[in-house]
Amino acid sequence: MSVHTSRILIVDDDPISRSNIKRLLERHEHDVVEADCVDEASQHDLDSFDLVISDLSLPDEPGTVLVQLARPIPVLITTSHASMRSAVDALKLGAVDYVAKPPDPDELLETVSRILHQQAARHSKPPAIADDGGSRRTMIGNCPAMQVVYTRIRKTAPANVTVLIQGESGTGKELVAKALHQQSGRAHRSLICVNCAAIPETLIESELFGHERGAFTGATTTRTGLVEAADGGTLFLDEIGELPLDAQARLLRVLQEGEIRRIGSVDTRHVDVRLIAATHRDLRALSRSGEFRLDLYYRLNVMQIDLPPLRERDEDILEIADVLLQKACQRHGREQLQLSRATRQHIRDYPWPGNVRELENALERGVILAEGHLIHPDDLGISPAPASRIIPSATGMASSNEPARDNDNEEDLSLEDYFQHFVLEHQDQMSETELAHKLGISRKCLWERRQRLGIPRRKPPRRNTQ
Repeated sequence: MSVHTSRILIVDDDPISRSNIKRLLERHEHDVVEADCVDEASQHDLDSFDLVISDLSLPDEPGTVLVQLARPIPVLITTSHASMRSAVDALKLGAVDYVAKPPDPDELLETVSRILHQQAARHSKPPAIADDGGSRRTMIGNCPAMQVVYTRIRKTAPANVTVLIQGESGTGKELVAKALHQQSGRAHRSLICVNCAAIPETLIESELFGHERGAFTGATTTRTGLVEAADGGTLFLDEIGELPLDAQARLLRVLQEGEIRRIGSVDTRHVDVRLIAATHRDLRALSRSGEFRLDLYYRLNVMQIDLPPLRERDEDILEIADVLLQKACQRHGREQLQLSRATRQHIRDYPWPGNVRELENALERGVILAEGHLIHPDDLGISPAPASRIIPSATGMASSNEPARDNDNEEDLSLEDYFQHFVLEHQDQMSETELAHKLGISRKCLWERRQRLGIPRRKPPRRNTQ
């Protein structure tokens, strides 16, 4: 809940509708201001509001004009059932959400509360993180899954405990590690980042724990290891699942005893290091196969942070794309480039198996190849793969390891064909929430795609009242 009374602007040329919404919000302690058109609304200081609620159809200009005028203040669109398709267009123009008129009081209050909560969360997100190149990198997104991540970072960072970050490749695990370090009591000391998969197995123990002169062929000088270099600060071990077993045993001693021994030395050294580890692999499964020490897994997994893949962040993907596009344009000196409408839809529909890293590379390619001021889908250099191959089995849908289905041509379906096939096949047995969860999208996105593809919601059978 906000620490201050939220200030909301209602824009509607219907005085009865406007008055009803105002009374509802004021009963829940919101400060409400009214306007009957875009012109009257623009005479107010829009930056002073926390939310704008606007009818889609206004006498002078459509309510979507307020999306640009009020930015970054969120705009919630109200619309009659007859113009729901226009509401979807309003979302594409940047409206934060929409509600049907006349609004259901509970639905409207829940929607307003959620939007205001997201606004408040924007001010409590982890701070900007400087990468090695000196540019500013931030964690972007406000979907529910990322809100959980932000909360876990905020609570975990001050505690001097080991953290295990799990997530697919390209989801931003190093950004989480940097946020944990910067919000901890060790922020004034070093953060040492190590990619365990990038160091040859024969050298990794020497790199991590150091060695004495003459310890092995080629050891002509004494070397301080990266664990010792992080003394007093934080050590981030990315892709820890690639660590050899011998190095795992040495790392376990660091966690248990706070001691290291350089290769070729008989002396132990005390170190005070906070360890943050990350992996895209299942460490518990690796421990069952003997590839990862189970005792080390338990030592690492004191606190776990799970990063969602990009395909499960439907609400965030365009925001992330806009930020990455702006940075790519700055790097290549093409400040006026924008994503075409078709490209924005393409970005939303594509499953991004490589996550944010793949999206960043595609946008970089688009900036380089685009002609004119718009980036078109072909400029991104991606094409939707067969849905049955790109949606992981964790979603309960198709997987490349599943046996072939009766329909031999299903693997050749486009994403939209697969969506339509899945919805029609399962909507009698699943609720809208369950359908959206299985497809890895939000309910709002499910509704939008239904409208675009002309798939009506199946009406429940009438009950016999006799």
